[in-house]
Amino acid sequence: MKAGHALWAATAALTFGAGTGMAQAGTTAQILPQTMQMLRHAIGVPTVQGQGQVPKFAAYLADQLKAGGFAPGDVEVIPVGETAALVARYRGTGKGKPIYLSGHMDVVAADRKDWTRDPFTLVEENGYLYGRGVADMKTGVVVLVQTLIRLKQEGFKPERDLVLLLSGDEETDMATTRELAKRYHDAEFLLNADAGGGTLDPTTGKPSLYEIQAAEKTYADFKITLTSPGGHSSQPSPPKNPIYRLSRALDKVAAYQFPVMSDEITVASMKALGAHTPGPIGDAMRTFAANPKDAKAVATLSADPGYVGQIRTTCVVTMIDGGHAPNALPQAASANVNCRIFPGTPVSSVQATLTKVIDDPSAKVEVLPPPPVESPASPLRKDVLDAVTRVVHQRYPGVEVVPGMSAGASDSMYFRNAGVPSYGVGAAFTKPNDSFAHGLNEKLPASEVAAGLDFWHALLTRLGG
Repeated sequence: MKAGHALWAATAALTFGAGTGMAQAGTTAQILPQTMQMLRHAIGVPTVQGQGQVPKFAAYLADQLKAGGFAPGDVEVIPVGETAALVARYRGTGKGKPIYLSGHMDVVAADRKDWTRDPFTLVEENGYLYGRGVADMKTGVVVLVQTLIRLKQEGFKPERDLVLLLSGDEETDMATTRELAKRYHDAEFLLNADAGGGTLDPTTGKPSLYEIQAAEKTYADFKITLTSPGGHSSQPSPPKNPIYRLSRALDKVAAYQFPVMSDEITVASMKALGAHTPGPIGDAMRTFAANPKDAKAVATLSADPGYVGQIRTTCVVTMIDGGHAPNALPQAASANVNCRIFPGTPVSSVQATLTKVIDDPSAKVEVLPPPPVESPASPLRKDVLDAVTRVVHQRYPGVEVVPGMSAGASDSMYFRNAGVPSYGVGAAFTKPNDSFAHGLNEKLPASEVAAGLDFWHALLTRLGG
């Protein structure tokens, strides 16, 4: 079955309540074919670093927005090196600060020979869409663009401007994000389509909860370097050998655990996740939510790679380098230590902790560029939480909506750093580890395109006023 036909059928089950000023499911069905056409084009443009395709994709989206009713002066493509950012302003009545809408146009590289299907051709099979970017995050970008065009054609007039901010290198350097945050940092809040979202039970496929990303950890790379004068390998001096000294330092880093931390976001997330997680992990989540100092719960969560990052800063060695010749004593040895830092913890304090843990005055511990972006948690705004909850419940009544913290990084961190409260509110519901974003054969349930159109239309009409 063709992707458009299958998705058209899927919309029959998606409807939002009357009396809210929102269009019914038929409107979504009517724009679904053109949405799929745009998504097919989007997947076909390999917007990976180094190929210079992001500006072309940005120009395509700009043309679509202008053809859909945006004034040329309200749409701008901002060149940044070999990539670009796209800004589109949907003008409101000016009664309040704008709402920013965030996403990114670039994708992670994909090698055709490793994939079952061509990564840059949209394919539908067995209820899934396949292609690089269907999950992260060209579907989200296309749905946002189509929703704004739909609102234009409906004559919707929000009380505040809606400003679409699409970056072009979120997966790599984030230079476009930095440029956008410099230009745009005076908003009521930001809604990020690249974070948050719903979870389906892996066994039953039923919705279990929806998470609003209200915080993310600070990303920082530290370089640990040890040196010596070197010399001939026939005259070894183990105490001076920087590789041996680096090895001892890394053993200490591996053994160290940063203090347990929590806030209202992680506590609420653990409580909700615990209610849907069986076994010892679920028990530990619920116990931690009730008492974040419970030693047994902390130990259980700390032993699980999927959850240790939710309760403390984590640092891990990711790269090593040392020596310069097989028959010479090494003059230097270094390691990269990647840290994901709990919100509110200064990068400098993590650097000081690593220095103390290594306990070697001859070791140099430095922060690598680009400078880490310290990103405070966003306040749990009642208007945002209530609006998202009502929209989610129109699709899945009663599903728990909770705030959460991402252990990764998204464009939101730059806007939070600039003082803009930011919330990850991705529209899709997926099973855990079922999207393969960044990996092989990336996929998304085909139903989530139509669902995304309904979600964003309902959310923007509620929050836009």
